[in-house]
This record gives sequence, C-alpha cells and structure tokens, in this order.
Amino acid sequence: MLVKIIFLFLLAMVLVALIGRAFFPSSLPRVMRKRAGAPRCQKCGRYLIGTKTCDCGGGTK
Repeated sequence: MLVKIIFLFLLAMVLVALIGRAFFPSSLPRVMRKRAGAPRCQKCGRYLIGTKTCDCGGGTK
C-alpha cells in the first residue's frame, strides 16, 4: 500500500512538471532552453564548431 502511494505521488509530480513546462517555458533554466540557432561569430558571422572563439578573433553570438 505504501509503495502504491509513493508511486502515485511521483506520477503526480511528473504531471505537475510537464504542465509547468508547457505553460511557462520561459521559466526554465538557461541550460534546459532550446537554442534559437547555431552559434555564430559576432564579427564575421561564420558558424562556430567545437570552439567558443573564431579564427578572426570574435566570440559567440
């Protein structure tokens, strides 16, 4: 009986989390948000693959 109560509680918590993510996506931490696009260099606009800096000396956008 106790295991069933714990299982139902966990299911309810998952349901609350899914509803919260559906209605309030902007409240997610930055790590969990989807990126708008691939990272690009601020100076030249090239796509950055694997590194955070570009050959031209710019950073990420």
